[in-house]
Amino acid sequence: MNTKRLLTCAAVIAASTFGATNAQDSEADNAMSFFITSVGSGDGANLGGLAGADAHCQNLAQAAGSRGKTWRAYLSAHATEEMAAIDARDRIGFGPWYNARGVEVASTLNALHSDFMNLGKENSLDENGNTVNGRGDTPNEHDILTGSTLAGNTVDDGDNHTCNNWTSNDSGSAHVGHFDRQGGGANPTSWNSAHGSRGCSQANLVATGGAGYFYCFATN
Repeated sequence: MNTKRLLTCAAVIAASTFGATNAQDSEADNAMSFFITSVGSGDGANLGGLAGADAHCQNLAQAAGSRGKTWRAYLSAHATEEMAAIDARDRIGFGPWYNARGVEVASTLNALHSDFMNLGKENSLDENGNTVNGRGDTPNEHDILTGSTLAGNTVDDGDNHTCNNWTSNDSGSAHVGHFDRQGGGANPTSWNSAHGSRGCSQANLVATGGAGYFYCFATN
């Protein structure tokens, strides 16, 4: 084999390797980093606190094939004697975030909490890339637990909007958003802050139009 042919073969191999590497990098860049849980805790708004909700996100993501990411639930928590208030927006990293089909849903934290986010029924998918039942579907499951304001902060009006910081399946209320961005409430088109639930039990959440689902975001 002459030198010219060797150089040509080397160039072809290098080009193939470069192309494969670029494809892998591109795939990694838009790997899933956002989803709606396909199942809730099954115990209403009792998620085992923020730690339990985070673990649920992590388990669902890993079962769906996600690797190497740290997942956090998009949930706020009220201040207690033991801790300061926790804002959902401060838990989830800085973006960008992509759904299970590789579609960017928000480029930055500020974009996520603005009109520039790309959320709605088409793009707010579960960890397996499936659409979630929204308004008009049976059953309607568009209420997503957040405990948050439009800006992603704790609702601080003196009432409890987190079902005792996600540990109650009884009395109380959870602030929810509409992932499909339609419905009723004070902010019917808000993905994260539409209205409060009727209570904290599974039956209460279902009666309001939900199933105990919540958002999960990768912090890295």
